[in-house]
Amino acid sequence: MDHKGRRAELLDDLRRFITGVRHVAGVRSVALVGSIVTSKANPKDIDVLVVVSDEADLAPLAVHARRLQGHAQSISRGADVFLANERGEYIGRTCPWKDCRPWLRRSCDARHCGRRPHLHDDLEAVTLSASTIASPPVTLWPAIERRHALPRDLDEFVSSLEEAS
Repeated sequence: MDHKGRRAELLDDLRRFITGVRHVAGVRSVALVGSIVTSKANPKDIDVLVVVSDEADLAPLAVHARRLQGHAQSISRGADVFLANERGEYIGRTCPWKDCRPWLRRSCDARHCGRRPHLHDDLEAVTLSASTIASPPVTLWPAIERRHALPRDLDEFVSSLEEAS
């Protein structure tokens, strides 16, 4: 499949992700960051920023994140779901494991494995800047906000979300 097709497949997966997580209690917003928001012909992954309340149960969000990651892997791409709190602080990513408990896996590099179930706070490995969290290139839910020029396929995708809402 051509690279344009890979971008389209990632965006289709993103549509399913948004449809699912917008009903998860405590999810406040969904935005896009990373190479998919550029005109890069062959992005290696899709990166989503989700703002959550401190009380949000991350388990249902992690289910949707694993589906997004699984679909992306099926087309030889990746996906990350980055998490921030409502104060604009990066808190980590969704846990990749279905069974998320402390000390279950030696390979878990979360700082506080299990303290908040399904939060993978591997802040030494990856982090997002406060400016990225405060002003991601495009917010997709609950309201669409374009902050930068978007590649045509992504702009059309965002327009289709606007039409559907």
